[in-house]
Amino acid sequence: MPESPGTKPSVLFVCVHNAGRSQMAAAWLTHLAGDRVEVRSAGSNPGDQVNPAAVEAMAEVGIDISAEVPKILTVDAVRESDVCITMGCGDTCPVFPGKRYLDWKLDDPAGQGVEAVRPIRDEIRTLVEGLIAEIAPAKPEATA
Repeated sequence: MPESPGTKPSVLFVCVHNAGRSQMAAAWLTHLAGDRVEVRSAGSNPGDQVNPAAVEAMAEVGIDISAEVPKILTVDAVRESDVCITMGCGDTCPVFPGKRYLDWKLDDPAGQGVEAVRPIRDEIRTLVEGLIAEIAPAKPEATA
């Protein structure tokens, strides 16, 4: 039986350029939660491309974000999301009643090499794992 609309939690990651932190967070959430969560990312002033160091750092853990493109933050994207997460970059989202707003304080990977991006990538993974445990825990499975 297909899920009825609105049963899957949705998350929007927001960062000014939508080129580093928010892209890595969206990729982690998609990778770790699969189809249990609807994932979006956007920025108030999107960059021209995803940060190459972020692409490289994610590739090191087997996640390809090279085809992603920074997107503009829209009121509709916020309205359609259950959880809106800013990434410590000063961006703000339009506020709607009933939404959950979080701000994850993360270093900015812009202009940094992959060595500096790795710890940010790993911190984002930890935060995303905590978010998944709250909003879309895995159904218990029989273990072998």
